[in-house]
Amino acid sequence: MQFENTREFARQLDKEDKLSRYRHEFIFPKVNGKEVIYFVGNSLGLQPRSAKKYVDEIMKDWAELAVEGHFYADKPWWDYHERFSEKLAKVVGANPSEVTVMNTLTVNLHLLMVSFYRPSGKRYKIICEEKAFPSDQYMINSQVRFHGYDPEDAIVEIKRREGENNFRTEDILQKIQEVGEECALLLIGGVNYYTGQVFDMETITKAGHDVGAFVGWDLAHAAGNIELKLSEWNVDFAAWCSYKYMNSGPGNASGCFINKKYHNKKDIPRFEGWWGHNKERRFLMEPEFHPEPTADAWQISNAPILALAPYLASLEMFDEVGMPALIQKRNKIVAYLEYVLQEIDKDVESTFEIITPAEQEDRGTQLSVFLHGEGRELFNYLMEQGVITDWREPNVIRLAPAPFYCSFEDMYEFGQILKKGILSKQKV
Repeated sequence: MQFENTREFARQLDKEDKLSRYRHEFIFPKVNGKEVIYFVGNSLGLQPRSAKKYVDEIMKDWAELAVEGHFYADKPWWDYHERFSEKLAKVVGANPSEVTVMNTLTVNLHLLMVSFYRPSGKRYKIICEEKAFPSDQYMINSQVRFHGYDPEDAIVEIKRREGENNFRTEDILQKIQEVGEECALLLIGGVNYYTGQVFDMETITKAGHDVGAFVGWDLAHAAGNIELKLSEWNVDFAAWCSYKYMNSGPGNASGCFINKKYHNKKDIPRFEGWWGHNKERRFLMEPEFHPEPTADAWQISNAPILALAPYLASLEMFDEVGMPALIQKRNKIVAYLEYVLQEIDKDVESTFEIITPAEQEDRGTQLSVFLHGEGRELFNYLMEQGVITDWREPNVIRLAPAPFYCSFEDMYEFGQILKKGILSKQKV
């Protein structure tokens, strides 16, 4: 398609957009009385209008039924989390038995490491990407130290080539081969939080397995954003937060994937609690643990129902629309945003360097833009004008036009505000 950087063209794209009606299903903050242009769905998704209804249902059941809500609410609390399995499985490409919802992301990664980081003899090293999201770095470092190893020795970082912004798959595969039988675990973010690069998870997972390692993925920036086929790719485990592209609310519950080949295994180490105990026997209060025959065996405590309610509200929309439709719009709106940036770049003295891969299969919703010659004052200007974006040092803004609620006209309007902000500074 031949794009045009005009409001009329952007509005025509919105008219043709089959998902445009979902924009009205979300609540936008306002700046100067006007709805914001919201580019930070990769940090915190907007609130679905239906979220309050789902939370209010729980509050009503709590008020009217109290403890009996566990069994007699319209959506009984004791199996509330089970409503996620089929819908969430479609989002991440899994069997329903392989997904569960519990805790928060880094907590779940720590718990999954109990099962999948089992260093022994010369097989003790973890391969990860350099400059992973800080929480992952802290988690991996602490796990290695917990097992008595020196992080300088036990953690192997895959690095970008000098002068390049993104990782090369061949370099990752080479590093896996180099570490070889010393590798106990490969744990990488499926989408790099800084650049928005999507990793070739299928190829990397196979390479990790070929050297005898477990392979897990942090899908914080991937779930609800890109096509995932965790079962088909034979991933061992994965975890993701729900509050970014999946719009569940700040700091909300995490999703987990545990490959079905590890279900019903009595010899797998795992921290256990009563919500992972066989559902049919849970209230017999038996002293011996009988695991659920699914990923639910990794649950420890009863589910935080009030937290799960808005997640379920959003997931209902994902199930209604489907990932293929979201990805189709994602590709188009990101391409249009890229075009708008290139057009504005022609009119200003600054240079925009998009450090996210240009190939569609190597990126998701996010474009990370290096603003050469600009500083944080430009970011501040955008925020004052109601463009909510994300600043990363030294001078990168991350733009994530979530397909559920961002419009093509948003992309055009952002371009005009950006251009005005740069030109007004240059005139001073």
